[in-house]
Amino acid sequence: MRPALSDYQHLASGKVRELYRIDDEHLLFVATDRISAYDYILDSEIPDKGRVLTAMSVFFFGHLTVPNHLAGPPDDERIPEEVLGRALVVRQLDMLPVEAVARGYLTGSGLIDYQKTGAVCGIALPSGMVEASRFDEPLFTPATKADLGEHDVNITYDDVVELIGAERADELRRLTLRTYSEGAEHAQSKGIIVADTKFEFGVGTDGTLTLADEVFTPDSSRYWNAEDYVEGQVQNSFDKQFVRNWLTGPDSGWDRHGNTPPPPLPSEIAEATRARYIEAYERISGLRFDDWIGGTA
Repeated sequence: MRPALSDYQHLASGKVRELYRIDDEHLLFVATDRISAYDYILDSEIPDKGRVLTAMSVFFFGHLTVPNHLAGPPDDERIPEEVLGRALVVRQLDMLPVEAVARGYLTGSGLIDYQKTGAVCGIALPSGMVEASRFDEPLFTPATKADLGEHDVNITYDDVVELIGAERADELRRLTLRTYSEGAEHAQSKGIIVADTKFEFGVGTDGTLTLADEVFTPDSSRYWNAEDYVEGQVQNSFDKQFVRNWLTGPDSGWDRHGNTPPPPLPSEIAEATRARYIEAYERISGLRFDDWIGGTA
């Protein structure tokens, strides 16, 4: 018989996830249907989002060669029935205080950085680059881990060295870029560009740097349709950027630079976001989302 969620100690709530303690070595990592944008948790939820994030992470944890924090299958008997399909049993790690961001293309905060300074996270770039320009080689562009409601802040590699030491910083950069290249190459073979992505790493009891949290999900990555890619314009995406675009567009009536929280998403925007997340999962994994745990098939 599976335990109830109330049997576990609740440790923390994030923008999207809830964290529970199973025992001294293991945690229950639960993805909700919440969605965040511009450091706000929106009132609206995206149906099945937690299951999509979990399914995508499981696929990539199995595909990548980097060590990861999984400590059981997605139907592990330690997972309560009420969160089955959107929860994972993971090993507890000592998490690094750095968002490990890899970028293959210039967009988002990287583009803003470049337009102001000609560089991204202290890395000087050629002149004349525009929205969606491709880098010759992927960049390691770290950020701080902000508290809930605060902004992540791009930092330089030297800042990372100050935070975690030179040896660990070098290992983090190498592992981030290797992991990005492995995942992006697979996605490209399915007709999807991973423009950038964010990883979190922790250290196990044996000192091994280990991939944790989510990996290559539509929440943590920018997914673009390769067939539609045109340098110099905002791309057709399969990720949270679709929600950001609606919030900052004329239909929402929201002032991003004001003090009021974003409005709820119209049902059609929530459903379209769900469809994009599922399409990204199915194209990249080659699997049917309805076959994932808790599906209708």
